[in-house]
Amino acid sequence: MYINTKSPICSLRTVPYGDTRLILMGGSSHKTGSKEDLSSCYRDLENRAKELYPDANILYHWNTEDCIPLDKIPYIGEFSNLMPHMYVATGFKKWGMTTSNIAANIILDMIMEKESPYAKTFESTRFHPIQNGTEFVNMLKQTTNSLILDKLKIPEETLASIAKDEGKIVEFEDTKLGIYRDKEGKYFALRPICSHLGCELSWNNLDKTWDCPCHGSRFSYMGKSLYDPSIKDLELISL
Repeated sequence: MYINTKSPICSLRTVPYGDTRLILMGGSSHKTGSKEDLSSCYRDLENRAKELYPDANILYHWNTEDCIPLDKIPYIGEFSNLMPHMYVATGFKKWGMTTSNIAANIILDMIMEKESPYAKTFESTRFHPIQNGTEFVNMLKQTTNSLILDKLKIPEETLASIAKDEGKIVEFEDTKLGIYRDKEGKYFALRPICSHLGCELSWNNLDKTWDCPCHGSRFSYMGKSLYDPSIKDLELISL
């Protein structure tokens, strides 16, 4: 695997593919639920691939979410001080292949009642918001906006302002709706509120999904729950 030290970050690795190998290129990261324009993410990666390999054929596009802890250190160990013999390993910060091996060894030592020299570093029950003040304040600000402030804002957009293959939060007949208009001009409307804890969703114009900025839930434009922690679909609303 290769990864650069510049921004934006770009990584390369290879995988077997029949009689040949594929090159996997990663990058163009962004926070889930971001209101920024994401439509160029795949194109930016394709352009980088063509710079390195001018004859490359682009076969697949794929993206996912990664849990990143406040202090950027994975949570590995006991799930809770109140629940013995239950363990967790998460927050790998996009380094899952490496950190999953570390996690396996730490949890193995805990099960076997051995002392791991790394357990304290990755302690899963730690919580030190003061030591991570900037990120903690950003998280509180984002949660406050999504749970309360954004819901109070009256959208300036209208149904007529939504172009084909575009989604927006609009005011429609005194109701705040998240609406996607497909390439044929058909509208798909829903209440843009996450069914997990009620944060206001944001439109993802790369994947055509409604994403939650609070905890990473994602929904299709038809309201189907795609990513947890939400497990309940959103109901489509007839216009």
